[in-house]
Amino acid sequence: MRRPPALPNQPGPPFNAPAARRLRAGLGMGPEHVAHHLRVSYGMPYATPDLVVAWERGALIPSSPELTALSGVLWCAPRELIGRPRTLRDHRIARGLAPEDVALAVGLELHAYLGVEEDGSWPGTDRQSAVLADLLRLSLPDYVTVTGKEERLADLLRSAVTTRWQAYVRPVGKLVPLDRRVIENALRALHEDYQGRMTATLAWGTIPAGESADDKGREFLAGIVAHFWFTVEDRRP
Repeated sequence: MRRPPALPNQPGPPFNAPAARRLRAGLGMGPEHVAHHLRVSYGMPYATPDLVVAWERGALIPSSPELTALSGVLWCAPRELIGRPRTLRDHRIARGLAPEDVALAVGLELHAYLGVEEDGSWPGTDRQSAVLADLLRLSLPDYVTVTGKEERLADLLRSAVTTRWQAYVRPVGKLVPLDRRVIENALRALHEDYQGRMTATLAWGTIPAGESADDKGREFLAGIVAHFWFTVEDRRP
C-alpha cells in the first residue's frame, strides 16, 4: 500500500542508526537500493543514497513518516529502528500505529490526541489510561513518563528522601498504581540510601578533592526516578 509522502522537517523518534545499517546489509541492499524504494514505493522524491547514509551514520534523524517508510523498505517493524522510546509519539510509532488508531482506541478526538503528543500531558481517565498502556504495551515506568507524570514523581521522591518519607506514600500512590507496601518499602530504602550517602560523604577524608557533600546529594537526587524504579523491583514483597 502506498503511504502518503513523508515530510523531511517533521520531528522523528530516537533512531537506532546501527540497526538500520545492519538490517540493510542483511538484505544485501546498498544505500542506492533503499533510496530507490523510498522514492518509488513511498513517495519520497528527495530520498538519495547520501540521505540514507546520513541516517545510518547518525548525522541526520529520519522523521516519523520517513522512519515508517524505511521500516517498510527494510522489511522490519518500526520499533526495530527506534532507540529507547521516551515520548508517547515514540511508543506509538514503535508499535506501527497511526495517531487515528490510538485516538479511536482511547476515545479521544484526533486533534485532542495530537495535542497530548505535542505537550506530553495526558488527560485520560483510568479506563483510557489502561487502554493506552495495553495498546502501546507500556511498562509502568514508561506509562508514567509518556503521560507527563515523571517530573511530579521526581518532585515527590526528592521531598521524600530529604524529609519524612512516610508523608509521601499516599501522594506517590496516586501517581503510580502500586501496592502501598511496595511504595513504603521503596521510599524507606531510598531515604536510608540518601541519608547514608550524605552522612558518609560528610565524614573526614571521604570526599574527593573538588567535590562536596552537596555535589553527592545532587547527583543522587538527579537520578531519583531511576533509583525509585530499581528499588521498586528490588523490594517487591
